[in-house]
Amino acid sequence: MSRSLKKGPYIDARLFKKVMQLIEKQEKKVIKTWARNCTVPPEFVGFTFAVHNGKEFTPVYITEQMVGHKLGEFSWTTKFKAHGGKNAKAEATPAPAPAPAK
Repeated sequence: MSRSLKKGPYIDARLFKKVMQLIEKQEKKVIKTWARNCTVPPEFVGFTFAVHNGKEFTPVYITEQMVGHKLGEFSWTTKFKAHGGKNAKAEATPAPAPAPAK
């Protein structure tokens, strides 16, 4: 279920305050955050956030195309290993070593 249009997008107040302070100081620092549900406003463009994925912090550089999305969308919580099938079985088995030359 989406958020009510009447309320507007959810933006974490602490995170927004940190960004506004960095804009005033004209600094570019990596901002650590656990707020994966925070919507990206236009003020965040150009900043790098270290978004927590449950285990580690993933650096996310905010571009204009990310405005309106959530921070958690850019920091995956699972790592993709590989698909199954014939190709996976062939890659899993090591190739035979070549015979030594005489």
